[in-house]
Amino acid sequence: MKKIFFNSLILVIVLILTSCGVPSVEKPDSTNNTSTGKKLSKAEQLIKSMTLEEKIGQLFIIRPDSLDLNLTTEQISNPKAYGVIELNNQMIESMKAYHIGGIVIFQKNILSPEQLTDFINEMKKQSEISLFVGIDEEGGPVSRIANSKGFDVIRYESMEAIGLTKDSKNARNVGLTIGSYLKQYGFNIDFAPVADVNTNPENIVIGNRSFGSNPALVAEMVSEEIDGFHQAGVMSCIKHFPGHGDTKGDTHKGVVSTEKTWEELKQCELIPFINASQNTDMIMVSHITTPNITSDGLPSSLSNEMIEGKLRKEMNYNGVVITDSMAMGAITQEYTSSTSAIKAILAGADIILMPENFVEAYNGIYNAVKDGTISEKRIDKSVLRILSLKEKYKGK
Repeated sequence: MKKIFFNSLILVIVLILTSCGVPSVEKPDSTNNTSTGKKLSKAEQLIKSMTLEEKIGQLFIIRPDSLDLNLTTEQISNPKAYGVIELNNQMIESMKAYHIGGIVIFQKNILSPEQLTDFINEMKKQSEISLFVGIDEEGGPVSRIANSKGFDVIRYESMEAIGLTKDSKNARNVGLTIGSYLKQYGFNIDFAPVADVNTNPENIVIGNRSFGSNPALVAEMVSEEIDGFHQAGVMSCIKHFPGHGDTKGDTHKGVVSTEKTWEELKQCELIPFINASQNTDMIMVSHITTPNITSDGLPSSLSNEMIEGKLRKEMNYNGVVITDSMAMGAITQEYTSSTSAIKAILAGADIILMPENFVEAYNGIYNAVKDGTISEKRIDKSVLRILSLKEKYKGK
C-alpha cells in the first residue's frame, strides 16, 4: 500500500514539474522579421500596415495652400496673396485623402504667434502619421518668422555676418536660437543651414545667405549650426547640393548650370556637404545641371547619376534626400508636375518638395507604381528613411 502511495506521489510531482518547468510555445511575434529573426523597428512595423496611397503621401512636403483644391497653382505659388492661415473642411479632406508627409509654412501663412501655433497644431492633429513641419528660417533675408510683424525673436543681419566673426560658436548659437523659437511654434525642421560657398560675385541667389567664400570656414559654421538645431530638438536640412555658390542664374526662373567637374567641386563647393553629411537630417538637392559631371543632361534633383551615383554611393550618404521646390522655373518650364515627380523618385530622391500641382504629382507617382515604372519596393525604401527620421525626433 505504501509503495502504491509512494509511486502515485512521484507521478504527481513529475506532472507538476513538467507542467511548470516546460515553457509554452510562443505565438509568432509580428514585430520580428521571420526571415532573419531581427526585431523590426517601429518604422518597419508601420510600413507593413500602410497602403500604397499612404506610402506615396509620405513622399511629399507641400505648402498648406496646396491642400485647398479650390486654389489655382498660380494662387498657391503667389508669394504674398491667397495664403491659408487656418484649416478649412476642404484642407482636412485633402489631408485624409492624400496622407501628406509634411507641410512648409511661408510668410503669407503667418499672422501672429497664436495663429501660427494653432494652425500647426491643428494640422498635426489631422495627420495620422506625424508631420514634417518645415520652414525657411535661415537667419537674415530668408526668414519667414523673423521678417514677420508681431514676433519677438532675435533677428540676424545675415549668415555672412556670422561667418565674418570666424567664431563657429556663433553659428551654433544661431542654430540653437532659431531652433528654439521654431520648436516653440510647432516646427520640427528648418530648411537650413545654407551650405553653399559663395565664390561667385555675380551670384544673385546665394550671396549673404552663405557663411562666406572659404569652404573650410563654411563647413565649420554649417556643422556647428546643425549641432545648435539638434540641441533645440529641430531637424536640419543642408542646401543646395552639389553647391549653388558659383552659379550666376536663378533656378526659380529657369535652367542654371555649373561647368565645374566633380573633382573641382570637391575642392570647394562640396566640402561643407561632405563634412556635414553624416550629421544633418536631410540634404536638399538643387535643380542646377552639371554637364561636366553627369551625362543625362538633367537637373541634379532629377539625376540618378547625381543622387544615387555621387551623393549616395561616392559620398556614402544614406539619409533623407529632398528636392528643392519643384514649383521653380528650372523644373516647371521643362517638365509637368507628374513627370518631374516620377523622375525625382527614380533618381533616388526621398521627398518631393512643393510640386507645382501636388495632386498631379501624387497621381503620377501612384500610376507609375501601378504600371511598373516605379516598384513599390523603391517607394518603401524612401518611406522607411522618412518614418525612421520622424521616429527619431518624436517627442523631442
